[in-house]
Parts: sequence; C-alpha cells; structure tokens
Amino acid sequence: MIQSLKEKVISGHFISKYEAISLSNIEGTNLEELLNAANEIREYYLGNQVDLCTIMNAKSGSCSENCKFCAQSGHYNTDVEQYPLVDADTALSQAKKVEQQGAHRFSLVTSGKGIGDRDFTQILGVYKILKDNTSIQLCSSLGIISFDKAKSLREIGVTTYHHNLETSRHFYPFICTTHSYDDRIKTIKQAQNAGLNICSGGIIGMGETMEDRIDMALDLQQLNVKSVPINILTPIPGTPLGNTPPLETSEILKTIAIFRFILPTAHIRLAGGRKLLGMNQAKGFQSGASAALVGDYLTTVGNKITDDIKMLKQMGYEVTRELVV
Repeated sequence: MIQSLKEKVISGHFISKYEAISLSNIEGTNLEELLNAANEIREYYLGNQVDLCTIMNAKSGSCSENCKFCAQSGHYNTDVEQYPLVDADTALSQAKKVEQQGAHRFSLVTSGKGIGDRDFTQILGVYKILKDNTSIQLCSSLGIISFDKAKSLREIGVTTYHHNLETSRHFYPFICTTHSYDDRIKTIKQAQNAGLNICSGGIIGMGETMEDRIDMALDLQQLNVKSVPINILTPIPGTPLGNTPPLETSEILKTIAIFRFILPTAHIRLAGGRKLLGMNQAKGFQSGASAALVGDYLTTVGNKITDDIKMLKQMGYEVTRELVV
C-alpha cells in the first residue's frame, strides 16, 4: 500500500482521506517504510533545498483570545513577558542578526485577535525600514486581518502571511471559543486575495486524533497553502493544556510523513516544539519535512540557527537563498 500511494502522489494525484487514515494505521517495522516514502516524495517535488524562517515576538501578552495552548492569552495565569509593539530599531537589529546567521525569512508576530489601526500604521513603518535595510524575505503574523491591511502589507514588501488553522474544524471548539475556524479560513483567503503567500499549519499533541490532523491537512490542501508549519505542543504551565503528556516520537514522525503525502508540493516546516524530538530532530527531515522555523519561538527557546544549518548541511541539504516557493 505504501509504495502504491507514493507512486500515486509522485504521478501528480492526491490521496483520499480514507487512504491517509490507512497510512496512519501503519505501525512497527512498516513505519520506517512510510517515513522513507514520504522522504522520496519530498525529494521528487522539492529536491534537497531547505527553507529556514525566523520569528520575532513583536508584541507580547494580554491577548483577548482563549486558545488553550497559548502562554499569551489573558485568560490564563502564565509568566509570559508583556510588552507593547517593538520599535523599528529593535526589529531591524534582530532581522540583521538572523539574516547574517543564515535565515531566509523573518516574521514579526503580534499577540491579540488582530492588530489595531494605530499599531498597524506603526508596523508598516517598521516593515518599510526592514525592506530598505535587509535582503531577508519579510513575513507577517498579525492575527485576523482585513483585505485592505493585507494589501498594505504586500505593498510595503511583505511576501508571506502566517495564520495557522491550529487543528481540525471538528476539534477547534475544544481549543478556542472566542473566534471560529471560519474566521481563520477567511483571514487566509483575504491575505491570498491581496497577493500574499500563505504559511498555515497547526499544533499537534493537544488531544486531537490523527483523523483531526488529516482533516486539517486536507483543508490546507484545499486552500493551496505552500508553507505548512507543524508545531509540537510545548505545555505551558498555567494554561489548560499545561499538563498534557507529550506525543511519542513515532507519532510525530508519522504525522510529518502523512502531511507530506497529503501536501506533496508544500514546504512542511518543523516549527515550535521540535526540540521534543531530541536526537530525532534530524529524522524529521528524513520523514518528509523540507523547512524549519529556526532560532527562538514566541515564548520558548529554540535551537541556535548555526547549529541547525550545520545539521542540515551534514544531512546533504542545500541551505540556500535560491528557494522553492
């Protein structure tokens, strides 16, 4: 079954939900065959180029939304640092630093359901300075956004808008009730209509089923998303998911592989929480992943960019600015 579905994908066809669920039932010695097949699909469509992005927490804490996984929600008692929108000098210093270290993309991320008009005007000015003083690709993650604001970002030089689905439509109400799954899809479509590329994925390990993950991947396929971050839940003390047990390594790798089968031409991006893979981080890139969020995350510490680049080069990946988009 694995080989026949691999050939189906390589020949340009999508697998069905039923076929994806069949892959999710693979265990034991057959799991390695699944991971290898996903890696072959990655190589066929994307070669050995790897895309590296970085993020900066540009406005932290006091969020009105009740996402159960998030340290920045104002609904929970966490120790997250709170501060207003960073100034241009701070953002430029960080962007230059990560560009010099080898990152390809840099995103400003703000807490909150969406960004207010005053902060949006300010952040446009920050992006103008970043565009004029760096060569790094600019991304943005400002929550729920209108078409007009998305268009303004595109005109100032932002190329990609990040807005996760987070999980499946079915499981979403168990994770957040202050806005809807459809609100997120609407934002993605608004940004696409404004000419922005989309980066959208989710978090695994929140109590969802493998079918939930497959449903999310199929929705991302329908939305034609070409950058799909897979975050692994890092339980934050004080949040409702603070005591959630970690996923088994085999389940994480299987999820990456199935996403590659469903989204053969997208960059499957290992993102927050990948340190939970421990010594198996490299294995994630041999199971279908083709991109990574490098450096620190929003409220947790990540790998050093230089260490990730060294690991990827040792694996034979091309860490280059000549990227597949």
